[in-house]
Amino acid sequence: MSTTSLAAPAAPPPTQARRRRTSPPRLSFLRRWVSPIVIVAVWQVLSSTGLLTEDTIASPAQIATAAADLIAEGTLQSAILASLQRVGIGFLIGASIGLVVAVAAGLTRLGEDALDPPMQMLRTLPHFGLIPLFITWFGIGESPKLALIAMGVAFPLYLNTFGGIRNIDQKTTEAATAMGLTWSQRIRHVVIPGALPQTLIGLRQSLGIAWLSLIVAETISADSGLGYMINLAKEFQQTDVIVVGLAVYSLLGLATDSLVRFVERKALTWRA
Repeated sequence: MSTTSLAAPAAPPPTQARRRRTSPPRLSFLRRWVSPIVIVAVWQVLSSTGLLTEDTIASPAQIATAAADLIAEGTLQSAILASLQRVGIGFLIGASIGLVVAVAAGLTRLGEDALDPPMQMLRTLPHFGLIPLFITWFGIGESPKLALIAMGVAFPLYLNTFGGIRNIDQKTTEAATAMGLTWSQRIRHVVIPGALPQTLIGLRQSLGIAWLSLIVAETISADSGLGYMINLAKEFQQTDVIVVGLAVYSLLGLATDSLVRFVERKALTWRA
């Protein structure tokens, strides 16, 4: 028997093996929808057989009908617009505060000593528990709702951006200084690229908390928005409308998270 017949098969080239490992499987997107569709189908069967009563939760068919009726009336669109406006304004306020404080604390020791302790103290407070205080300070208008959302947004973005700045490799900073880069150039070419991955993670967390905060905020004497629609449906025991509102909350949160992930892929093209 020749030695060539006993030789192990040649390993594929590294690039070829890497391509096989990293290439996405076919129809992977469709496979991700299998389990949700199965859950909805089982839910509909349980509702149709009477195991799940309408008083407990409406069936998927009833929820779809309720959503169509709300869209036809224009109620759902106006509620979504009001909720988006609250989240947008509250997020901008909280994100601005979180980023400015993180940069000030991350770039200098003096800033860290002055700003990090109060931020850490405030971070440990349950911000939902501050609702009575916000109402006392701001009344029952839009201000306490925006303050609640802004407070929920600020801390995850602060922590991640601050950590991203402080985790920049010291050798990179020293190399930038040795090359004669000015302070503004070091910020542009070293600090921002180095902290950006962590900042985007904080951005995703902040958006998630923004939507959670909105759900609570819209229970504070709101007269518009998805939370108001859900509270109104609760008074009349309309479980189909309640589920429609919760589903829209979920879809909006998923959409904003997908938007940040898209920005992340475009901004961090250098990352594997």
